[in-house]
Amino acid sequence: MPASTASSASSAGFRAAAIDLGASSGRVSVVEIGDGSLEANCVHRFAIRTQRRGGRLLWDMTAIYDELETGLRAAVATGAIDSVGVDAWGCDYGLVTPAGAVKGWPACYRDGRTTAVDAGGLSAVTRVGDVIGSDRLYGVTGTQFQPFNTIYQLVDDALHGRVRRGDVALMMPDLVAFWLTGARAAEVTNLSTTGLLDPSTRHLASEAVAAMQSAGGDLLTGVTDHWREPLNPGDVIGGVTDEMAGRTGLTPGTPVVAVASHDTASAVAAVPAADGANWAYLSSGTWSLVGLELDAPVMTEAGRAANFTNEAGVAGRVRYLRNIAGLWVLGECLRAWRRTDRGLSLAQLLDEAAGQPSGAVFDIDDPKFLPPGLDMPQRVAALAGVGDGQRAVLARSILDSLASAYAVALKRASTLSGRPVDVVHIVGGGSRNALLCQLTADATGLPVVAGPDEATTLGNGMVQAWRGADALLLAKMRALVARTQPLVRYEPSSLRHPARSVAESQDLSKGTTT
Repeated sequence: MPASTASSASSAGFRAAAIDLGASSGRVSVVEIGDGSLEANCVHRFAIRTQRRGGRLLWDMTAIYDELETGLRAAVATGAIDSVGVDAWGCDYGLVTPAGAVKGWPACYRDGRTTAVDAGGLSAVTRVGDVIGSDRLYGVTGTQFQPFNTIYQLVDDALHGRVRRGDVALMMPDLVAFWLTGARAAEVTNLSTTGLLDPSTRHLASEAVAAMQSAGGDLLTGVTDHWREPLNPGDVIGGVTDEMAGRTGLTPGTPVVAVASHDTASAVAAVPAADGANWAYLSSGTWSLVGLELDAPVMTEAGRAANFTNEAGVAGRVRYLRNIAGLWVLGECLRAWRRTDRGLSLAQLLDEAAGQPSGAVFDIDDPKFLPPGLDMPQRVAALAGVGDGQRAVLARSILDSLASAYAVALKRASTLSGRPVDVVHIVGGGSRNALLCQLTADATGLPVVAGPDEATTLGNGMVQAWRGADALLLAKMRALVARTQPLVRYEPSSLRHPARSVAESQDLSKGTTT
């Protein structure tokens, strides 16, 4: 619906089914938006898992589709659904043939395939780098270097014969939308994680696409053609097919809306910040996304050296951010410790960590932490310089290291963008972690406003209701979140946190090479 009629629809009561796929868990929620009211009810939550097949780490899409059918049926059971929206993590994709067949399960970004060298001693990452240097690639895309960026994954698929002429790549949320509607779509916020988009024009960067095709071969010609006119948050992808209506209970033709389909973009849309305030965000979950919302990208050499990225947001905004390891490291440690203490809960572990003095600060972004594994406590202990059997000490060190990384990233974002920061908004699951929120306030020396924990789902649902969201509607969305959702404020302690000294000791004018 056009933006001019969206607010009247919401005041009459709008019910959106919001699908949120995270790297560890997924959920289907019903978001109800009324006249001054906003409520999200999760009707189905499920684990998202990977499997090793043929030596590669893949997302179990069969299980994801089964869980989504269950979740959508549960959503329909609560009442009529006006539309559906899907958000998910970035970088990963599925390949679809010209006939509409999905070619196997998508590879997981934690697989490590893009850095594996071939018989000639080259990897997908080095092949792209040989064609277009990292400085030039950043100059045309403004995208942080991550070895799992889509540009490298596509080159790896081409070099290993997984791509055929006519195949197209659908980012993870677009893959789910294809399953529901049969329409091949490409939404801009998720595309901005690929390393192939120009953040100024919000269209494909021709030089980056040419480099990808040169590194990967002719079979990549056309694989991203449908990305040339990306959808914006609020555009309609298509209607639910008769087949999927029969399997989910949705009404045939129910609109599937291209929300801010990168999960962080949906979360940032629901940050309860006052319009015009100097605020920063921290979307805290498996990953921590730390940054600022800007009107234009910052594509400087200092930004490249600091590995900051420019991703698309709602209403034409830019999410200028740094990707930090997040609660993944603590979660993997918890999984390992539960082998010998089956009843250990996250709440108990955080209580134990709170009873410890400040922990050793180490590089939470060390590449050693990227792969999954029950040896995560040993990896952490090696960097923290403590015994791997001291779980409370290790947990506190992880949290202090996260807080330190947040402080450094926020100060660097402010320096690189020229934007001051007066308050930090933490949204997502990490906003429920009181110890992490307080440590972040202490490390940054700034007040922290925590909540909402379901920011991604709320942002997803509100964009469905307010289609074609502009700056004015974005401000209204945030004001609605601030009025209706529970928020907790943390003030920095009068005692100087060691992590703050770490942040202040950095030469932030030059960034750091990553």
